[in-house]
Amino acid sequence: MHSESWKDKCGVFGVYAPGEDVARITFYGIYALQHRGQESAGIATGDGKSLHVRTGMGLVSQVFEENDLGHLPGHIAIGHTRYSTTGSSREENAQPVRVEGANGPLALAHNGNLINADVLRDELEDDGGPDFTTSTDSEVAARLLASAPGETWLERAGNVMQVMAGAYCFIAVTPDSLIAMRDPYGVRPLCIGRINGKGWIVASETCALDHLGAEFVREVDPGEVVVIDADGLHAQQVIEKKRDALCVFEYIYFARPDSIIRGKLLHPMRMNMGRELSREAPVDADLVIGVPDSATAAAIGYANESGIPYAEGLVKNRYVGRTFIKPDQRLRDQGVHLKFNPLRQVIAGKRLIVVDDSIVRGTTTPKVVEMLRNAGAAEVHMRICAPPIMHPCHFGIDMATQWELIASSQSIEAIRQHIGADSLSYLSLDGLMRAVEQPKSSFCTACFTGEYPMPVQLQMDKLVFERPNRAGKRVPVAATYTWEEDKR
Repeated sequence: MHSESWKDKCGVFGVYAPGEDVARITFYGIYALQHRGQESAGIATGDGKSLHVRTGMGLVSQVFEENDLGHLPGHIAIGHTRYSTTGSSREENAQPVRVEGANGPLALAHNGNLINADVLRDELEDDGGPDFTTSTDSEVAARLLASAPGETWLERAGNVMQVMAGAYCFIAVTPDSLIAMRDPYGVRPLCIGRINGKGWIVASETCALDHLGAEFVREVDPGEVVVIDADGLHAQQVIEKKRDALCVFEYIYFARPDSIIRGKLLHPMRMNMGRELSREAPVDADLVIGVPDSATAAAIGYANESGIPYAEGLVKNRYVGRTFIKPDQRLRDQGVHLKFNPLRQVIAGKRLIVVDDSIVRGTTTPKVVEMLRNAGAAEVHMRICAPPIMHPCHFGIDMATQWELIASSQSIEAIRQHIGADSLSYLSLDGLMRAVEQPKSSFCTACFTGEYPMPVQLQMDKLVFERPNRAGKRVPVAATYTWEEDKR
């Protein structure tokens, strides 16, 4: 994935650990989840009486300094690192979002996308609710939960989940409780761990547990609510689990290769993708290289299966795009050269197989191919370890609209000509399923097939809450549903 890529995600993290420095634990937890979002970061803590929140734009290390952690007391904390999927990238949209409601103060962090957020927000406003301070669906969820009916947080969260639609993992903190919720399709990952034998952690990925020396316990089940308080961990299946629909791109790209999802470590799954791709699309060549870092494991798998040597042909500057200092026009013209540098002595005169995880818009891959040719590559054969992306995602990934997706309107041969490669092949959907060793029915593969696991709006706008009409009322975008609209 490159600058043209879709942006997932968000990383969420929560900890309940009396006697521990929960703000510091959370800092390192979202630091481990930095790959899931780099626009903003935040931490909220509960001390039994009140909430304390710090958020800001940029990386976790840019937002927080040592002094900030001292202003976040308590024994409960949640953290968030964000890519925007609903609402623009600006400071007031940074999470966790803090609200007040009938149930008291609450802060919430969200990974995913509510596809009925506009309807829910209209209902809250029509009922005379407080003014919204952000343009995110996350604030909609937070306000629903803060005023939800019910005697306990398990009941309240269950009532909220009954009216929400879409993909979501929520982690919320009140002054005395930690709450976690996962949608009934399980589109985004969420896991539970133990820290120091007495505290609890909830996180998007197991890699966050590993960095903290925490023990993995289990995944949060789809449709489940988990509440942790002074009486321990309470869990309840509040909505019947729907069909499994974990986003398959968690395996291809989004999650870190050292994370475990559904009991499977991702690194060997990605090597399997390369092996399957080598079987499906062999080609005579001298070297196999991967576009770092996301396709490195797949490139190694391709090389192992094909018997063609693997080499590091591109070096990635991992800090480009993670600064507030914008390049001037001369540097901007360098484009992809700011991010990758070819090893000329390695690739000059060689026939290259270049493995990448996807082609989205087709704007960056041609520059990579051109850069390799300029460095002396004799041939460039692109191999993509995912099927062609032909349909947009509505479940928490900020990606191109369908007309921007190059594979939605062009053949593979046309794409090959566009990117300037000598050959181009994609991994088949069946090959992908063989690689991840799980059935297609257990994943959301809508970006490849157009078969969404739940009703979706075919035209969704991440800025839907930022477009007022003359009367000051938001104007929702047009909505077309793939099948009959949910009667709720």
